Amino acid sequence: MNRIKSAIAAFAFFVLPGVASAQQPLVVPIWTGKPADDVGIAGEEKSFHLMINGKPYLVDGKPTQWLTNVTKPEIHIYRAAKDKDTGTAVLIAPGGGYHNLGWDVEGTEIAEWLNSIGITGIILKYRCPRRPGDVKNVPPIGPLKDAQRAISLVRSKAKEWGIDPKRIGMAGFSAGGHLVGATCTNFEKRAYERIDAVDDISCRPDFGIMCYSGYFKVGDGISPTVKTPKGTPPLFFVHATDDAISDSDHSVAFYLALKSAKIDAQIHLFAKGGHGFGVRRGSPCFGWTRLCADWMGDHRFLPGPK
Repeated sequence: MNRIKSAIAAFAFFVLPGVASAQQPLVVPIWTGKPADDVGIAGEEKSFHLMINGKPYLVDGKPTQWLTNVTKPEIHIYRAAKDKDTGTAVLIAPGGGYHNLGWDVEGTEIAEWLNSIGITGIILKYRCPRRPGDVKNVPPIGPLKDAQRAISLVRSKAKEWGIDPKRIGMAGFSAGGHLVGATCTNFEKRAYERIDAVDDISCRPDFGIMCYSGYFKVGDGISPTVKTPKGTPPLFFVHATDDAISDSDHSVAFYLALKSAKIDAQIHLFAKGGHGFGVRRGSPCFGWTRLCADWMGDHRFLPGPK
C-alpha cells in the first residue's frame, strides 16, 4: 500500500493540466427526455472566456473557459489509460455560483489530473443558470436532481465502462463543492420522482471531495441543503482562509457538523490561495492534489492499477 501511495502522490503532484489525456470524451445525456421538473430558460447554450470589469478572469495567469445556458444536462466521460486504470471514477461538478460552469479550470483540467492517477473523470454538465422561481443566494434544486441521476446512471453503466460500482465518488469546486456535499448527504430520498430503472440504482456517491465550497454555513449552523445522516460517505475538504469569494467558514462549519455526527471527514486549510485555483500549478494550494490522492489511497478508493 505504501508503494501505491507513493506512486499516486508523485503523479498527483507533478502532472500538469493539459498533458494527461488528449482523448475525446464519451458524451451521454443524463435524462431520457426533459430534465426532471425543469421550467427551462431562454437562449442557447454558449461557451465563453470569463471577463471581470472588462479584463479576462485569470487563474495562474491563464484565462478560463465557462459554459452557461445549459438545458440538456450531460456527463462527459474521460477514461483513464488502460495501463493506469484503477476502476475508480469521479463525477466532477464545476463551480460558477449555479450561474455558469468553470469548464476548463474546474472541469477538463480536473479530469486530466484524475486520469493521471488512474481515475476515470466524468464531468457533470448540470443545468444553469438559475431558473425562474429559484431563491436568490440559495442553492437551486435542479443541479441536485442532475447529480443524483448522474451517479445512478454511471453506476448502471459501471460494467460497460470498466468502473467499480462501489468506487464512484464526486469532486466539486465552489458551488460545485456544495453540490457534492448536497449529493453525498441527500441519498436517502431523491429530489425528483422515479422515471425509469436507472432511478432504482443508488444515487449515493462512495466519497466526496469539496474544494473552496460555499452555501454550507447559515447563521451559526449548516444549511438545510446538506445533512449528516448515518451512511454519509467519507468527505474531504480543501479551502484557503484568504478566500474572498467563499469564506472558509463554510467548509469548517460543515466539517464540524460531520465530526459531531461521527462521520468520516478530513479538512485541509491553506493560509493563502484565494478562490478558484483548481489544479493549476501556480497556486499556493497546489499540494492539495497530493493530500487528496493520499486520502483516497488510505480509504482504498485507489487500490492500484489493474
